[in-house]
Amino acid sequence: MIQYLENEKGTLKYILTTPSDFDASESLPMIVFLHGAGERGDDLELLKVHGIPKLFTKNEDYGGLRVITVSPQCAQERTWYDFKWDVISLIDEVADKYNVDKSKIALCGISMGGFGTWEIALQIPEKFSKIAPICGGGMSWRAWYLRNTPIRVYHGGRDDIVPLCMSETMVNAIRLQGGNVEFTVYDDLGHDCWTRAFEQTDLVPWLANSNN
Repeated sequence: MIQYLENEKGTLKYILTTPSDFDASESLPMIVFLHGAGERGDDLELLKVHGIPKLFTKNEDYGGLRVITVSPQCAQERTWYDFKWDVISLIDEVADKYNVDKSKIALCGISMGGFGTWEIALQIPEKFSKIAPICGGGMSWRAWYLRNTPIRVYHGGRDDIVPLCMSETMVNAIRLQGGNVEFTVYDDLGHDCWTRAFEQTDLVPWLANSNN
């Protein structure tokens, strides 16, 4: 099932998908996806271009995965930093309404959403079972907070929009804290490394908590 909704505060529109035979008595994992700057605004159709909403609006049973996905939309000319607490409230709202397994909530994002993933996970690391910031960056001096969170980071080696060093800095800082980070650099790719990450690796089932 695919739904186009608005959170209870009226601050965020979002796309929500559930498996086609979803039963609310079943407690499923959830993936939260944060889009990039190009998908901001008030047209939820824009979210279908990349990543999790692209895959799961085409097929809510993508990959045979039993998972709920939530993809909010950031307002034009704003960033996820402006809406981080609204995103956190939305996660809680959906988790309660759809009986989500709260031990299996994953967060991921691309570009602006990669920055948002780092920022929101640093605010409430205990909420997320896994995170995957793609071509983003964050506050490396707070890396200690994510030392216990499984993390996958992806970045294009030829990225001329978000420098590779921004991911490298976060990865190195978390590793210094003994954190669990897998770092993939695609030397042949520029800014859009997310298409390969989402569609040609096991990232999506990993986020869906169907594997380790």
